[in-house]
Amino acid sequence: MLDIRLLRENPEIVRDALAKRGEDFPVERVIELDMEHRKLLHEVETLRAQRNEASKRLGKTVEKPAGLIASLRQLGERIDSLERQVAEMEAQLEDYLLRLPNIPADDVPVGKGAEDNIVVRSWGSPPNFPFTPLPHWELGERLNILDFQRGVKLSGSRFYILRGMGARLQRGLIAFMLDIHTKEHGYTEIYPPFMVKRECMVGSGNLPKFADNLYHDDEDDFWFVPTAEVPLTNLHRDEILSPGVLPIYYVSYTACFRREKMAAGKDTRGIKRGHQFDKVELYKFTEPEKSDEELEKLVGDAEDVCQRLGMPYRVVQLCTAELGFAARKAYDIEMWAPGCAEWLEVSSCSNCGDFQARRANIRYRPEPKAKPRFVHTLNGSGLALPRVVIALLENYQQADGSIRVPEALRPYIGVDVITRQ
Repeated sequence: MLDIRLLRENPEIVRDALAKRGEDFPVERVIELDMEHRKLLHEVETLRAQRNEASKRLGKTVEKPAGLIASLRQLGERIDSLERQVAEMEAQLEDYLLRLPNIPADDVPVGKGAEDNIVVRSWGSPPNFPFTPLPHWELGERLNILDFQRGVKLSGSRFYILRGMGARLQRGLIAFMLDIHTKEHGYTEIYPPFMVKRECMVGSGNLPKFADNLYHDDEDDFWFVPTAEVPLTNLHRDEILSPGVLPIYYVSYTACFRREKMAAGKDTRGIKRGHQFDKVELYKFTEPEKSDEELEKLVGDAEDVCQRLGMPYRVVQLCTAELGFAARKAYDIEMWAPGCAEWLEVSSCSNCGDFQARRANIRYRPEPKAKPRFVHTLNGSGLALPRVVIALLENYQQADGSIRVPEALRPYIGVDVITRQ
């Protein structure tokens, strides 16, 4: 959430940010509503003062003048009516502000789409096969580790079953990534609930804007997490963190649930997009002055996983139009998938500044007794499945259809090669 004072004092900054993002937003209406709200609130406060003064006068009189009593009653009714209007305006204003995206950082490239993203570096080389590489859906079915038909039978389209070594590969990758981040990168592991309260979705920036893409239990008003970013953001909601505790690093594995509404025919084969998938998420709470430096470290932590797996990848800085709703600056890490012949996003690392912290009311004291300040929050996949599985199957496939297991992953899988079961 942006500070309302920014709209009041420097609305041109917000207009410029929205133009760079390619967003259409009623800035003028928000400014007008804020002015109306403050004017009405001032009127309510003035009337309350008048009522208090009249009540004092009434209390000092032995005989209660009927006119003064009637006047007090009318004042009370007027105040009640105005308070209802104030509450309605506050709700409208909050809804507008909750739908307003973050302002891009100054060093984010301005662009209109993915073609304007910038490749900042790459690592490794795509493998040269002496045969035509197969896509993961063919490899998985031939090895009997992917079962699409039974996934659809159980839950419908965009669901699948991982069988045998497929399930072990997924589980091994999760444990492998958690071990790297906790033992070597300094993150504390959190295992959170996969369902959260509405206010958690609001605090992370998912509600109200993305309600249509979330799964929701109406009866208890629980929301299934689209990413561990949601519960991790809210671990310190409504808290003031003590001096010296920042930065805080968390890592979490969760299943993730998204509706994934897409155009017909887009990414319909394989496991690239699904309504349920697994992800290891990195999250940081930092001091504002250090958040950009911490973003670079976070990207490096995600890259370390890619390199240990020996997977060719590239790091892409997102332009203004491609930034996520809560992000002020972001990088994507994309692995090469030779069977699909495309770069697959396996991580998106974002610096959200104080955007989420304002929504979730997360502050810290720089020094004892110092005025609390909003923290900066950062998040990134470290990494996201199943796309890592896709890249691994397709990069390490052999002519006979078997899959070599990366050396670093072998202790977690228990085999050197995955063959048909």
